[in-house]
Amino acid sequence: MIKTRKGDIIVTNENQNKLLKKLYGNTLGRVLLKTLTAPCISRTAGKFMDSRASKLLIKPFIKRSGIDTSQYIMCDFRSYNDFFTRRVKQGKRPIDFEADHLISPCDSKLTAHKISKNSIFRIKGSRYRVSDLLRNDFLAKRFCGGYCLIFRLEVDDYHRYCYIDNGTKTHNTFIAGELHTVNPIALERYNIYKRNSREYTVLHTENFGDVVQIEVGAMMVGRIVNNHGEASFRRGEEKGRFEFGGSTIVMLFGKDSISIDEDILRNSAEGIETMVKMGEKIGRAGK
Repeated sequence: MIKTRKGDIIVTNENQNKLLKKLYGNTLGRVLLKTLTAPCISRTAGKFMDSRASKLLIKPFIKRSGIDTSQYIMCDFRSYNDFFTRRVKQGKRPIDFEADHLISPCDSKLTAHKISKNSIFRIKGSRYRVSDLLRNDFLAKRFCGGYCLIFRLEVDDYHRYCYIDNGTKTHNTFIAGELHTVNPIALERYNIYKRNSREYTVLHTENFGDVVQIEVGAMMVGRIVNNHGEASFRRGEEKGRFEFGGSTIVMLFGKDSISIDEDILRNSAEGIETMVKMGEKIGRAGK
């Protein structure tokens, strides 16, 4: 279930959900997915989505997904990927610049989870440890007692993401893996966050301490495109983008570094995702 910040229940991508139930719900479908999610297939699909021929997919997708095109800079896109990574119009994603306000890095469906020693997170049937995501036990242990925030993007979301604060960052660490959908239906049978390709970095932020940001690829997403290696950054500056597909951003915060807004905590405790937009307040710096 997904709720808005006002508490309204929303339903999205029902046609996609029906297809995924069929694919993940039987042996033949899972064999097909094993092939579809291989990196070579994803790369091939990515090349097609960069081609001019893929422009034919744009109008049917807009109609099927009900995308509000007035939010975006719509032009003569060169390819489907060009459309998929479209930019929002100026002012449509205002950034909250209050220093102690924690903002969302992206448009997404958000859940927040407390990190305890050796904790295993269960989200829509999927179990994983922070160390599984990072493949780095030492780094994972630094965030014990803090929060793990999971921002799930669907295919009709804005697929660019920004920095949450001013600061500096380390190099990007890429972890290869099979590419599976991050739709909750898939989580019933696969540990999605362990198996997907992903890329992470440590953000040294001014107001929230050290934060790990992990971009997780999904089915048919061969590319996580981050704009910077080691660099300094400003709040609201574009960090990168996902190319075709649904994707996820996971952020790890240290103990007492943040407090999450009550509606998000309440929804997360009930297994409900909260719809958020890039730049909006989702919490505060810890006291």
